[in-house]
Amino acid sequence: MLLRHLRYLLAVADHGGFTRAAEALHVSQPTLSQQIRQLEESLGVNLFDRTSRTVKPTDAGEAYIECARRVLVELEAGKRALHDVKDLSRGTLRLAMTPTFMAYLVGPLVRDFAARYPGIHLQIFELSMDDIEAGLADDSLDVAIAFTPVRNPEIECIPAFTETLGIMVGREHPLYDSRSVLTPEDIAALDFALLAPDFITRLSVDEYFRQHGITPQVRIEVNSVSTLLEVVRCSPLATMLPQAIATEDRALRRLQLESDAPQRGAALLRRRNNYHSSAAVAFAEMVLGWGMPSP
Repeated sequence: MLLRHLRYLLAVADHGGFTRAAEALHVSQPTLSQQIRQLEESLGVNLFDRTSRTVKPTDAGEAYIECARRVLVELEAGKRALHDVKDLSRGTLRLAMTPTFMAYLVGPLVRDFAARYPGIHLQIFELSMDDIEAGLADDSLDVAIAFTPVRNPEIECIPAFTETLGIMVGREHPLYDSRSVLTPEDIAALDFALLAPDFITRLSVDEYFRQHGITPQVRIEVNSVSTLLEVVRCSPLATMLPQAIATEDRALRRLQLESDAPQRGAALLRRRNNYHSSAAVAFAEMVLGWGMPSP
């Protein structure tokens, strides 16, 4: 059995048939079929049920495909280990963050990491929590900053800092220059622009409103943090986002709250029991040494 056989096997499983798999692999369909037959003969089992319209894995095939995926992930990790440079003079770091962290954290991260390790090539991705967990599990990401907890037991979750949410407004809002402290009744009277309900941040915001008996007047919902910031900057609407986002440079001001602002844990995520490059280790040490990074 060759590594090629495993790649061909996964291609057929992922594409649901030999024709599309052959196109993706840039080989002829007879060649692909022959290679899968060779693999089946070497194992002594049929890996695919070819009697239906779509080619589906047999029970044995399902089990073997799962193992093949893990093997390829480990081989890729081994390849990266061979090319890892311990003195951090060169290398690559694949980093992901959820959208709200990207809004205020990516700048300080790039600034400080690039200053320490200018030879490391950074690949930065803004992803949902689900996509981050998937990327870490299949080794397409090295490390991520996201919320706790995680659902995948293969992912290590290291507490990094505590993020505090706050209500903020732009210059167009009548409370922009106010120093008054908002009561729950004051908050209930505000018009809000918020992230869409499928954002984890929105879940924290809604929970805060529930705990304080507030029925918010939500006028606008958006599915982008950058869009939300632009809306708030240019309209008399309030929003609730991580406090660190409210800066003079963004023309946003955080309002004082009578009640405690909601907090949530931020963590450094990486694949458990996996090879971690020197760049990934250095990045983790930097973030964990910061506590809560400042802009």
